[in-house]
Amino acid sequence: MNTFSQTIWLVPAYAILGLLMTIPWSPGLIRRTGPRPAGYINLLMTLAAFIHSLLGLREVWGAPTHYSLNWLHAANLDITFDVEVSATTVGALVVILGLNILTQIYAIGYMEMDWGWPRFYALLAVFEAGMAVLMLANSLFFSYVMLEILTLGTYLLIGFWFNQSLVVTGARDGFLTKRVGDLVLLMGVVALYPLAGTWNYDELTVWANTVELNPTVATLLGLALLAGPLGKCAQFPLQLWLDEAMEGPMPATVLRNAVVVSTGAWVLIKMQPVLELSPFVVNTEIAVGAFTAVSCAAIALAQVDIKRVFSYATSSYLGIVFIAVGTGNSQGALMLLLTYAIAMALMLMAVGGIILNNIAQDITQLGGLWSRRPISGICYVVGALSLVAVPPLGCFWGLAEIANGLSPTLLTVLLLVNGLTACSLARVFGQLFTGSITDWTKRSPEGLWALVLPMMVLLGVALHLPQLLAVLGLLPTLSLVTQPASLLLIGSTIIGAGIALFLYVGDRIPKPIKLPVPGIQDFFAYDFYTAQLYKVTVIAIVGFLAKFIDWFDRILVDGAVNLIGLFTIASGEGLKYNTTGQVQFYALSILMGTILFGLLLVYPLISAFP
Repeated sequence: MNTFSQTIWLVPAYAILGLLMTIPWSPGLIRRTGPRPAGYINLLMTLAAFIHSLLGLREVWGAPTHYSLNWLHAANLDITFDVEVSATTVGALVVILGLNILTQIYAIGYMEMDWGWPRFYALLAVFEAGMAVLMLANSLFFSYVMLEILTLGTYLLIGFWFNQSLVVTGARDGFLTKRVGDLVLLMGVVALYPLAGTWNYDELTVWANTVELNPTVATLLGLALLAGPLGKCAQFPLQLWLDEAMEGPMPATVLRNAVVVSTGAWVLIKMQPVLELSPFVVNTEIAVGAFTAVSCAAIALAQVDIKRVFSYATSSYLGIVFIAVGTGNSQGALMLLLTYAIAMALMLMAVGGIILNNIAQDITQLGGLWSRRPISGICYVVGALSLVAVPPLGCFWGLAEIANGLSPTLLTVLLLVNGLTACSLARVFGQLFTGSITDWTKRSPEGLWALVLPMMVLLGVALHLPQLLAVLGLLPTLSLVTQPASLLLIGSTIIGAGIALFLYVGDRIPKPIKLPVPGIQDFFAYDFYTAQLYKVTVIAIVGFLAKFIDWFDRILVDGAVNLIGLFTIASGEGLKYNTTGQVQFYALSILMGTILFGLLLVYPLISAFP
């Protein structure tokens, strides 16, 4: 019996149960134990969900199933919760839950002295439940609902330390930026149902392959649906929210950058048959992905904040996923998402412990950490090598598979992004782990076991991922390594990393390194002045409209109402002096009013006579 695969839809319930069991500690109903049991309970629930998913994956391998649960039926609207249980969806569930377990263990050390444990682990449970449902949902409607839940969870986790002004600003800006994409996506979801009559992904694929849709309608519909993944994946022009999100706790950053932002790409892959109804939408998808990938990879090179480096690297790699999906290589995109998640989580955990111990995120203030933190250094190196094109490690296979199906122009984009990313990661390594010890790094030992254990587990997964993929039959053929595009990718890695290592390893070249033209360096450091561009365009226009509406409301609307009120008061004040208390006066007033009203009624008849 396939017990675990048949009940796989219960996996999100583990996180929800952990969330509910956290409640007694959250408002302080239970005080004697302290807040830590709330974290341990959520960790155990995630472990149970992981085991359930792992056993379900073994049962469902090669035998996918689909089933539906009725959710709402009203008039002509029939909404069902469609579930897809396949090796892809359950495998994604295993990866997400595995990273959740490691992140929650990591948080035990990182959040050791924080009394907000119940709230923090409850929010991680929101993340977990939302992503689990999203992986299993075979419905665009429920995918949108889960994306909204993840947006809320992101907002709350960014603003976790809400007593800091930058945290509040980052949470607000991140939430509002994502809401732009969510709102436009909702328009597309609502508009799609009358056209297709379904939100089921499989039925949408059949519909998209047979329908003849008006080109204008297809373009508008596709652009609306594309807006959601653009916001979730921090793609241009909605990429700034991910940088703002770095104000949250590091464990939340690990999850968000490794898997949460990838949920937008997951939905993009599911929706791609509908987007392909319009060539303009597909070209927009590729163009946005290419521009975001190159620009964010270049911007990362100019950052001195460690977290900002990885936020732009995340946007850059998801831009590559957009290119892959737009060119029809969804399998390569899924491979890249899997390997990217492990590599990014490993690097963020490695630098997270450094940030925690040294109370600094500025790489120009750090250095010489290799002798003090060798485990973190090794984990960072393996994570960095796994993220770029270095065979046989992780992301090489996804990047190579994507590269061999691209046009020369897009291949150039991919080579440039890979080279810039290799240069950026090698630069961070040089400034963190080599050179002279600074005042910030004199005392910087390896962290607690809870910080080191998840890194070591991920290190083993990253090193053995090729063998694991080979056992599962997912590893591309070894001949892929010798393809011309693959060799060019390897060459771009060597060139990019070689330049950075030459410039930043050791103290032979004075730091910080500055370009001959400071304006160019500032242009990249300040994200192409995108924030300033927003202020003089979008924010200025919205501000002007808000002031105009405020003026219209106060002067015209309120003015008209106030004028009527003043007239009523004045007329009432005037009439009160005509009250004499004599009955005949009131009778005369009623008679005169009746005569006046009668004249008004018969005036049109009188005016009709010559």
